[in-house]
Amino acid sequence: MDINIWWEALPILQKVYWLIAVPTTVVFLVQLVMLLIGGHGGDLDVESVDMDIELGHGAGLDVFTFKSIVSFLMFFGWSGLAAAESGFAAVGALLISFTVGLIMMLLTAWIFMMLLRLQENGIMRTNSSIGSTGDVYIAIPAKKAGLGKVQIVVQGALRTLDAMTDEATEIKTGALVEVIDVEGSTLIVIPKI
Repeated sequence: MDINIWWEALPILQKVYWLIAVPTTVVFLVQLVMLLIGGHGGDLDVESVDMDIELGHGAGLDVFTFKSIVSFLMFFGWSGLAAAESGFAAVGALLISFTVGLIMMLLTAWIFMMLLRLQENGIMRTNSSIGSTGDVYIAIPAKKAGLGKVQIVVQGALRTLDAMTDEATEIKTGALVEVIDVEGSTLIVIPKI
């Protein structure tokens, strides 16, 4: 069968679906390959149109990103073709394709949001240790006369950090301390009673 004859025999709506589905599928596959080989998923800094939907706790869901728009168009095209081939009228096929495209766009945005939550930026926030309890690893001199070391859990990991105290007496190795403040990257501690 000649492809030109097949193309000319298609109704206009099916031609539009094919013209949307095939190129966006190619773009989607390129994004997928780039993501798998360590690229950035084919963003190319195109994500300049963002809409945040608040999900609570301040988490934003970027719906209109390059990835989600490609997903919308790809599923819009393929589901429209499937609906048209199944005998749905033009309006029914458009409604089905738009609904499927919208669902897939939202699902894609949600999946990428979840993937981004898995990333760590590697920055230790020592301020999060205020109020925590730790063990003195190296004795802490009195009256901020020098640094000692404290082992404490910060951001879910056990860390050994510099510590000072305003106390009149040295805090001995093995003592329990509570973090009351942070100066730079140094913890300010008091004995835990």
